[in-house]
Amino acid sequence: MWTHTVGFTVLPHVGGFLGWFINRKEIPGWYEKLKKPSWCPPRKLFPVAWTVLYTGMGYASYLVWNDLGGWSSKAVVPLGLYGAQLALNWAWPPFFFVTVFSLLQALIDILFLDGLVIGTMCSWYRINKIATLLMVPYLGWLAMATCLTIRIWKDNPEQKPGKSE
Repeated sequence: MWTHTVGFTVLPHVGGFLGWFINRKEIPGWYEKLKKPSWCPPRKLFPVAWTVLYTGMGYASYLVWNDLGGWSSKAVVPLGLYGAQLALNWAWPPFFFVTVFSLLQALIDILFLDGLVIGTMCSWYRINKIATLLMVPYLGWLAMATCLTIRIWKDNPEQKPGKSE
């Protein structure tokens, strides 16, 4: 059974790592040149924060899966919401950093992501309160990230990844 625990816990990290790997060249150049608010976390904090958040949400998904008896009809909605929010989470970096997308698309993505995370937490609450609580730091970080995305989008109307001044 420990393989399930590890698998669920590691899964969110896969997309996070791929997002970093795909976008790593845009971060030091384009991202650093953006106008950002004074409360923007330092760049070095992001990998640490995401490691903690992905581990918490992955383990929380395992708790829900386990409490529902594995892949059952009862698991479709709670784990479906989780999977959908995870997909939007993984989609945000390409929307934000890759040339063909825009800051507006990243903003739309994160707003839908916020709603899906809240929906996931609501669906999990009756199943496993600990799992729901493990998602609270993620929701808090997303609230900050949403505000940051809004500010960057508003303060950098002409900026697109890959363009340098």
